[in-house]
Amino acid sequence: MTMSDPISDMLTRIRNAGRARHASTDIPGSNLKTSLARLLKDEGFIRNYKFIKDNKQGVIRVYLKYDNHNQHVIYGLQRVSRPSRRVYVGSKGIKPVLKGLGISVLSTSKGIMTDKRARNEKVGGEVLCNIW
Repeated sequence: MTMSDPISDMLTRIRNAGRARHASTDIPGSNLKTSLARLLKDEGFIRNYKFIKDNKQGVIRVYLKYDNHNQHVIYGLQRVSRPSRRVYVGSKGIKPVLKGLGISVLSTSKGIMTDKRARNEKVGGEVLCNIW
């Protein structure tokens, strides 16, 4: 099946699995999605991820994280830049998400990074999504 927005598909799979209280979810693999999963793990939004090789493009298994009350740690996922409308910002135009409680994920010339790191390194790029 061909999809026009693989990042949005990844975010939707994580959102739906979290609402259904699944322990993990499988996502078709790519380098960009693997980088995004690594960033989500580093920021504490997921427990872990694993890239599983197969005869096609591979699968990323994302292990979801829940708090003590069995609530999903990710309260919201929002896709900002879409294939039909790209959103680019400079280093000074990066706004914090929920006054710093969430993160904004940017695709920059130095790779995938959070809004805080992009401001520190003074680099702008395409805003992929907001997570809180």
